[in-house]
Amino acid sequence: MVALGFTFGLNAQAIYEDERYVPETDPLVLQKLDQWQNIKFGLLMHWGAYSQWGIVESWSLCPEDYGWCERKKGDHYNNYFEYKKDYENLQKTFNPVDFNPQKWAKAAKDAGMRYVVFTTKHHDGFCMFDSKFTDYKVTSEQCPFHTNPKANIAKEVFDAFRAEGLWAGAYFSKPDWHCPSYWDPYFPPLDRNVNYDPEEYPEEWEKYVQFTHNQIDELMTDYGKIDILWLDGGWVAKTSEEEIKEYYKHKGEQTKSGFVKNRIVNQDIRMDEIAAKAREKQPGLIVVDRAVHGKNQNYLTPENRVPNKTLPYPWESCIISGGGWSYTFNAKYKSGNECVHMLVDIVAKGGNLLLNIAPGPDGKWQQGAYDLLNEYADWMKVNSEAIYNTKPIEPFKENNICMTQKDDGSVYFHYMAEEGEAMPAEIKIESIELVKSTKLRLLGSKKKLSWKKANKGFVVTIPEDIRNAPPCKHVWVIKANKIVR
Repeated sequence: MVALGFTFGLNAQAIYEDERYVPETDPLVLQKLDQWQNIKFGLLMHWGAYSQWGIVESWSLCPEDYGWCERKKGDHYNNYFEYKKDYENLQKTFNPVDFNPQKWAKAAKDAGMRYVVFTTKHHDGFCMFDSKFTDYKVTSEQCPFHTNPKANIAKEVFDAFRAEGLWAGAYFSKPDWHCPSYWDPYFPPLDRNVNYDPEEYPEEWEKYVQFTHNQIDELMTDYGKIDILWLDGGWVAKTSEEEIKEYYKHKGEQTKSGFVKNRIVNQDIRMDEIAAKAREKQPGLIVVDRAVHGKNQNYLTPENRVPNKTLPYPWESCIISGGGWSYTFNAKYKSGNECVHMLVDIVAKGGNLLLNIAPGPDGKWQQGAYDLLNEYADWMKVNSEAIYNTKPIEPFKENNICMTQKDDGSVYFHYMAEEGEAMPAEIKIESIELVKSTKLRLLGSKKKLSWKKANKGFVVTIPEDIRNAPPCKHVWVIKANKIVR
């Protein structure tokens, strides 16, 4: 994560609303995607040995000059190669003895989350699972946590969340900056890409391809039911000569996001093979090859932002809840009001919300994360029917009122209250017409609401007793059993 918007061409990480989408054809995957679009709300967790420093995940290893990945920790931050040793030595002190994934899973379920995506390996190559193909992992004898009964962290996470009824999603980084067949020690790393030309050294690149295939096969084989394979590092992709030529036409141009400084390299990881082999083990698996246009990107992932309109394909906004993607000391979390609004806004536009929470080096979430999920839990207890199994209805939003609908004809009007706002006596909606027999009620109350037709739309009256004791905070939802456009 983090590096969206800093590269050029089709392998750019930035996901724009008008990006092309290649529909899936596998009927099992299509069925799974439909189910995924109905569950709406998931949890993303970035966690690794880097949490001990409270720094951005992996990126300080990357020799690209951006402020957010500046080297500031360790004893040798002024010497790149010594710094890399310090960073990788974090494996030797990583010991999250308070790791309790059951507590996380319970909090996520109560908040209304229905799937988890966990970082099995980020770009630094440190595996949070027991890979047979590297010693740079949490279960290595070099890591003090390897003697803990919960040492195979990814397995423990997936088991705990599945036990609470959530889907399991495996985040996996296609680039691996620790692996000698990706960053060959003979060559210095130049940027985020492989540090040699795969076409000039095909045998070396094939070693890396096999390494990647083998690790993904482990995750698909040894970790129970996996619902989503969430692949990061979109620059590791097959790139045509035309794309490479186009890149070099623009090399060095300055853009709003900085200089275009990353090389375009053909890094064909044979994604079609990865997807096919993964689905042999996990039929119907959703594959998300992020930012790589093609059939292996089953849904798109706008990063840390919400699109301003409905999108004509499956999508998910992945959003930081507090601090950064990775653990930040004394992180400040978003408010319940902001986050509930965000969920409603995304769902009204047809998307899913994947909310990131970063565990700390001790294996705990910060209290702010639990406080935020409790805000979701309180709201979802009252209003979840207006979120799950819904789809957009035009115009999806009118002023501060978002709208969702269900296949049975029910329509939900989500009044997005400002922090501390009192419930109004009347709510007017102009873009939707009701029929005479339409019945309205506020979710959380059994009392029918009266309404009257207006010149445009309708006006609903909220009784004083409901206004004095609203059933929830942040967003109040009016349900109409039927409407007329």
